Amino acid sequence: MTHEFSFMAMVLDADPIVQLVMALLVLASITCWAIMIEKAAKFRRVRRAASAFETAVKADALLAAGGKTTIDGLQGAILAAAAREKRDGQDIGESRHDFRARLEIAMRLAMAQQLRQVEPGLPFLATVGSAAPFVGLFGTVWGIMNSFTAIAGSNDTSLAVVAPGIAEALFATALGLVAAIPAVIAYNKLSTDLGRLAQRFNAAISEAARQFARGGTHAARAHAEAGQ
Repeated sequence: MTHEFSFMAMVLDADPIVQLVMALLVLASITCWAIMIEKAAKFRRVRRAASAFETAVKADALLAAGGKTTIDGLQGAILAAAAREKRDGQDIGESRHDFRARLEIAMRLAMAQQLRQVEPGLPFLATVGSAAPFVGLFGTVWGIMNSFTAIAGSNDTSLAVVAPGIAEALFATALGLVAAIPAVIAYNKLSTDLGRLAQRFNAAISEAARQFARGGTHAARAHAEAGQ
């Protein structure tokens, strides 16, 4: 009996349990690639928002845009949070430092809330990256057990009899690695990029809070002088 050593033949000739393992790994791999493509688009938008926010901070242009709520996305959420605190104004007896800290906390909370919307899907990448090789190994062990059982039943230990079953079983491990390696690389890169973007926003938020606090202090002083 001759055996065809193509990928499709190895899948079709494999044990049903091994076929199920292969199907799960292929489905996990497709899902991972879909997540990676979707995250690439989202991270591109977040990077643009970070660059725009940093540019506005460096240009000292946030005071003019702070009251606007028409800016969409992450930058708009941060500016809206600062605008709400500015509308409340500086409390009586509150120092400029305390007012700045309050603004900074509000903006950081808005930033964290927006960045959390980018995180869904990352745990799945981490899970596939860590579990897929073991799932593939389970399929390989199961396939090898069935191969040895078939060999014992046929009383034939020639390489022509042993090789097809072993190849089919090892194919499950290969699929596990194919699913896991891109998932691990993507998870590490996306997690690192997310941390770097948060650092960029945090640095810009510190300067933005200083600008807003300065404007709020000037406005409070002008209001106090007008009331005298």
